[in-house]
Amino acid sequence: MRFQKDIKKWINYPSNLIGFWSKQLFLIILLCILCINFSTAQIRKDLEDRRRKLIKDIQLTSNLLNKTTKTKAAALDHYITLRKQIQQRELLVSTIRKEIEVTDLSMNRASDVVESLTGDIDRLEKEYGKLLRRAYRKKKNNSDLGFVFSAESINQGFQRWQYLKQYDEYRKKQALLIIETKETLIIKKIQLRETKIDKERLIVSVEKQASILSAELGDKSKLLRTLRKDEKRLKSELRKKRTDHEGLNKAIEKAIIKDMAARRKNERDKKVTKKDINKKPQRNDAVALKRLTGDFKNNQGRLPQPVENGLVTRRFGKQQHPTLPGVQITNNGIDIRTERNAKVFSVFEGKVVSKQFIPGYQNMLIIQHGDFYTVYSNLGEVFVKKEDSVGTMENIGTVAMDRKTNVSEVHFEVWKDKTRLNPENWVR
Repeated sequence: MRFQKDIKKWINYPSNLIGFWSKQLFLIILLCILCINFSTAQIRKDLEDRRRKLIKDIQLTSNLLNKTTKTKAAALDHYITLRKQIQQRELLVSTIRKEIEVTDLSMNRASDVVESLTGDIDRLEKEYGKLLRRAYRKKKNNSDLGFVFSAESINQGFQRWQYLKQYDEYRKKQALLIIETKETLIIKKIQLRETKIDKERLIVSVEKQASILSAELGDKSKLLRTLRKDEKRLKSELRKKRTDHEGLNKAIEKAIIKDMAARRKNERDKKVTKKDINKKPQRNDAVALKRLTGDFKNNQGRLPQPVENGLVTRRFGKQQHPTLPGVQITNNGIDIRTERNAKVFSVFEGKVVSKQFIPGYQNMLIIQHGDFYTVYSNLGEVFVKKEDSVGTMENIGTVAMDRKTNVSEVHFEVWKDKTRLNPENWVR
């Protein structure tokens, strides 16, 4: 009993307990900070990546808009590209606003943490001050030695010495805990300032993008009114386009049916020689190549784009005409607008089974990949010929340009035997 009283006298047990729980609370807070920061940082990174991608796409679209001639013949192409630009701009504005929301949330959490850490530091410093004053008094009275030598036995004296040693270590840990908490507080304050700067920058950016979007919406409305006044010419162009599209479709079907019949007669046509398999791609996209394995069908959603920088202006399937009310158009593939003389690449290794000139679609290539076929039309130059084996991402030609409109657009299709597939489900 006397020993316990001595311990309570010389070591402030309640203060020790409070210090213990202060340290546990600090660790819990620190763990929560790390978890919250990781989650918020990941969301912010995803939003930043999306914003950069949209800005890159918008820059491409702006370049294509600037190169489109300001003529009646190019008005519809200009409208389609402008509409795509507006869609991208709206997504960009929405993404930046989400970034601002996440930033606000991050700032609120950081402010709460700063406030909590400030309170912890005040409490820890008060506790530490008491410890220092108590230690000073004991040292002045030489009470530590008295406490040890006044023990009733050597064993009790040793225990007292150990408790004093633990007390001293605890005091040092309290000091270290205060330093660590202050350092964390400084870091959080710096992060809070940086986050505030990011928010201000994002607000300026969203206001700028919203202003540009408003102007583009005005241009779109004006251009749409102009196009609807020229309905007769647009319908005439649409009829010609449908005729050209039917011609392309018949040519593709004929070539595929012919190849299917030939493959049934000679199974060796399906095989690719070792030399062809080892053929190096001409396009620098090691990541895409790494992901592609096995047969064509096993790479759905992972195939590279047939052009490096492109904008899908017309999607697969039936859709409403962009300007003619009540008029539907059918697209068996996708149309990708790109830069003048852009290189066209094979999306997978295979064999060229057809090379033709199609009115309205310029040069067309069909590449066979087992039971699948990819079609590349509206090509200017062509660098391969029928029966050639091509590698994944090999440069097979260039995109043709419409000299009336200055528009360069490749038409891309994917078929499984005689069935048309949506190319956007196959390429990355």
